Amino acid sequence: MNPAANRYDAVIVGAGAGGGVIAGLLAEAGKRVLLLERGRSLSFRDVGRDHLRNQRLSQYGNNAGPDGPDHPRVWTDRSGKAYTTLPHEGGYSNNAACVGGGTRVYGGQAWRFHPLDFRMASTYGVPAGSSLADWPISFDDLAPYYERAEHEIGVAGDAGQMTHLPPYARDYPMPPITPDSASARTFRAGAAALGWKTFPVPITVNSVPYLGRPACIHCQHCVGFACPVDAKNGSQNTLIPRALVTGRCDLVTGAMAERIERDSGGRVTGVTYWNDRDERVTVSAEVVVAAGGAVETARLLLNSGIGNDVVGRNLQGHSYTGAQGLFPFEVVDGQGPGVSIATCEFSHGNDGVVGGGMLADEFVPLPIVVWKRHRAPGVPAWGAEAKAWMRTNYRRLMRIQGPVQDIPNPESRVTLDPDVRDRWGIPVARLSGVTHPETDRTAAYMHGRADQWLRASGAVEVYGAPPGPHLSAGQHQAGTCRMGDDPATSVVDRHCRVHGHDNLYVGDGSVHVTNGGFNPVLTIMALAFRTGEHIARSW
Repeated sequence: MNPAANRYDAVIVGAGAGGGVIAGLLAEAGKRVLLLERGRSLSFRDVGRDHLRNQRLSQYGNNAGPDGPDHPRVWTDRSGKAYTTLPHEGGYSNNAACVGGGTRVYGGQAWRFHPLDFRMASTYGVPAGSSLADWPISFDDLAPYYERAEHEIGVAGDAGQMTHLPPYARDYPMPPITPDSASARTFRAGAAALGWKTFPVPITVNSVPYLGRPACIHCQHCVGFACPVDAKNGSQNTLIPRALVTGRCDLVTGAMAERIERDSGGRVTGVTYWNDRDERVTVSAEVVVAAGGAVETARLLLNSGIGNDVVGRNLQGHSYTGAQGLFPFEVVDGQGPGVSIATCEFSHGNDGVVGGGMLADEFVPLPIVVWKRHRAPGVPAWGAEAKAWMRTNYRRLMRIQGPVQDIPNPESRVTLDPDVRDRWGIPVARLSGVTHPETDRTAAYMHGRADQWLRASGAVEVYGAPPGPHLSAGQHQAGTCRMGDDPATSVVDRHCRVHGHDNLYVGDGSVHVTNGGFNPVLTIMALAFRTGEHIARSW
């Protein structure tokens, strides 16, 4: 950053899936942009291959941030007891903090939401105790931006097989990445026996060389790690480099945002942050975009005294459900990324439950994750028997899983903890609340479908239980700054502009009214393209 540059057209807080996209669009539109990221720009070597310190299993730390004691949070259990927790510990609901955010190490499943995901309240009614609502925009409003994200970020898939959605205007830019893995062959046969339609999983990984980067080399360390050949696509290798090459975007890492500044009339004027030399810096801007993820964006608005009582409420992170199956033959061939086949037979229209979800096979699982989370009942955690079970069954075990539509709960929320502060003296996020009972019922229903698919595919032992009530946040976090036309029941308008502030926007999953029955990153990116386009035209 040029130290003399203290005024920008736009300051964006967070260089993740949404913030990175908006930075690229505004810089290319001729705007002077400051992109702030509290994490670092991580090389492949920086991310590493430690099976015990990664975003998939953070037993002893994270590999893509945040890490250490600088960034605590507080979470409360069902009894109301509060716990201070660090990023690698349970209850934190961590999302990566680095240039690219979660896209640096995600698996990259790139799903469009189902049209009914935008109309959940109209379709199912509003369950008691929930805050279920329709989006103010429709699938059709977002479809052109889904297409733009698929082509400018880079998605491999087969649009012709996505028959649960309206027809695509253009196919994906690349063919599917794993059309015929051992897992796909096994589950395709099982689904056919059940009469279910399946298709390849759309994924932000190059199946062929694309946008100047090579194709996937099918290594086994995709989800939770960085790609060794840069074939996995995110904001860190697409829109952020596009922003930087214009010469109009300054990227500042190690920047911890403290508050959004306003003048005496209440108009947003810029951002105050702490730099990596522990200096407090205030920069001015015509427009501010908060894009730190649903937890940190809500925290920033609350610490800035901005927004209404809806800020921080309706926290969602997906209830993930599924089951494990042991097969008499190998279903893991070690060809990454691994996730290869999915069904959307149960996204909607399921008797007795609200919504549904997508089901797919798993990425190539780390052996330590199988040992820790997916051992069969009765298998000990250590000793000769445990080792023998792993040797025999690691390649014969596969999980079918997927997210269900969380039913928003206004008491599942982010607030500011009154006592705990981070290294810079900023009040930390306090997470509380549990999934709505209808979410748990839907998760149980989808668990049954996963069990059914595994057995039809030849599994000789199926086990696992659906999730019960729990804090819903995690890496798919959303909902805390929901979009709506009514300022009394929402935080941002249909252009993701904060009500009452004509120059303050939100550019992450915070704005999702509902989080869909799918991985949300493509929707975050599509909304970022739409929001960035709106800002560029308006300012």
